[in-house]
Amino acid sequence: MLDSLKGRNVIGREDYEKAAAESRKIVEDARSILKLRDELEEYKADISRIDAAREALVPWMEADIPLAGSGTKHCDVTFGVAAKSVDDDTLSELLSPFAADMKVVSEDKTHRYLMVITKKEDTQTVLDVLRKNGFSLAPKGGDLLPKEEDAALLRKRSDNESSIEKRKEGIAAFAPKRDLLQRGADYYAVRADKYEVLGKILQSKHTFFLAGYVPERYAESVERICLDNFDAAVEVTDAEDAPVMLENNGFSESFEGVLESFGLPKKGELDPSVVMSFFYVFLFGLMLSDAAYGAIISIACGIMLKVFRNMESSLRKSIKMFMFCGISTFVWGVLFGGYFGDAVEVISRTFFGKEVSIPPLWFAPLWNPMRLLLYSMLFGLIHLFTGLGIKGYLYLRDKDIVGFISDVLSWFMLLAGLLLLLLNSSIYASLSGAALPLGTVGKRMAIGLAIAGALIILVMAGRSSKNVGKRLLKGAYSLYDITSWLSDVLSYSRLLALGLATGVIASVINQMGAMGGKSVLGTVVFIIVFIVGHLFNLGINILGAYVHTNRLQYVEFFGKFYEGGGRKFQPFSEKTKHIKIQK
Repeated sequence: MLDSLKGRNVIGREDYEKAAAESRKIVEDARSILKLRDELEEYKADISRIDAAREALVPWMEADIPLAGSGTKHCDVTFGVAAKSVDDDTLSELLSPFAADMKVVSEDKTHRYLMVITKKEDTQTVLDVLRKNGFSLAPKGGDLLPKEEDAALLRKRSDNESSIEKRKEGIAAFAPKRDLLQRGADYYAVRADKYEVLGKILQSKHTFFLAGYVPERYAESVERICLDNFDAAVEVTDAEDAPVMLENNGFSESFEGVLESFGLPKKGELDPSVVMSFFYVFLFGLMLSDAAYGAIISIACGIMLKVFRNMESSLRKSIKMFMFCGISTFVWGVLFGGYFGDAVEVISRTFFGKEVSIPPLWFAPLWNPMRLLLYSMLFGLIHLFTGLGIKGYLYLRDKDIVGFISDVLSWFMLLAGLLLLLLNSSIYASLSGAALPLGTVGKRMAIGLAIAGALIILVMAGRSSKNVGKRLLKGAYSLYDITSWLSDVLSYSRLLALGLATGVIASVINQMGAMGGKSVLGTVVFIIVFIVGHLFNLGINILGAYVHTNRLQYVEFFGKFYEGGGRKFQPFSEKTKHIKIQK
């Protein structure tokens, strides 16, 4: 697992060129290894066939003639299997009209393994009668007795195992050349990429035509290099289907993998990484919300980043993302008073006879869940309104004032008016303990604001239609989106659910560990339960926080302004698997 963090070995250009110079010898070594590998696999497959053949011989070990059953001048010998339900009397009755005899070689829970001797002229008739009563022929055997055949197969198996060991030793002998083989593999992979690209370039006898993408800030320098150093003509244009290259600060770039999983921005779309990264860290920490868990995550990720400096860029970004999420988790844990759940109280009470606790800086969600639910809804509204605000910014950036008023400002007016009315209602008062006093004028202003927003949506949401009736119908349908806003806000109740789950499971683990009481055995039990239980709780809740934080970004946040669908900018370069060539 730790080797996967080390990244590719960094080598200089000279070492890489050395591998190129020895490429033919590397190929010969590779072919030798592959030949040994193929032979090894053949011997393994033969061992599987031998084991199957020996398994098939087990019921016939007591047979005193070969399974080939050649018979005599006047008689045939046939080996077969009958169901256990067909008893000796039934078989004897079936064979009685013929000159035939039968011997039971062996039997198991479900089958009987029989040797049937018949006169040659009666053989086919006897077999037809037996088949009608569930008899089936055994696979054709060899000319040796079953015991002798099994011994021969066992000797062959032993020979194959010896041959496998020799091939393994032969492959292991190439271990000192492992690095050189990996460099050779990367050398040929780079050459394959190069010639694949060359094969796609339009060219004539003396010229070629090359088309591609380059980051906009490098366009002028690339053009100048081509014109100054080569006999070339260069045309720089703005491509509609240009790929995307994200550029963010050290903090926000850590969350680019989350964005790529959803879809990169199309041309003209805003890169939401910066805004998303702050909300991501905020919401992830709130869902996990245990200071000890946060410290473990952030310290572990920090150590990995410090020790494994050469790890791959994408993996480094992911680990940095979890390090920031761990810091957020630590902060929320301090605010809520969670340190391995209630471990401080349980340990002090069980092993020291007095209860010590670390009070939360804000409040404890376990004892005041409705308060956290209200804050979860508030954080959700801020998240959603930010998404809607970004949509408004994009309209203003494109100088679409009508779109801004119709699709953004109208919703702000409607939602703000309804929210003010909700804060003044008895429902909110019963949840929070106090309602927002608006007064008569305030209520009328809130109602007017909501009605004005609804009317703008009704009239303008379907503005693309010339027909007045269709336009109003589309507007009415758009107003129905108020239900999706309600469901989006309710989705943030998962902040409460996951935050409570972490604390409750941690508390249960602590109580289970403390059941042994204050004794040597109780201490050992507590340590084992504590370590195993909290590792499980940490792992399952990291997964839960990761999945649900992603969902809140993808569905609720991106749903307000972002589509995605862009493709990643992947410049032509030396793409290697095992080594990294130092520039």
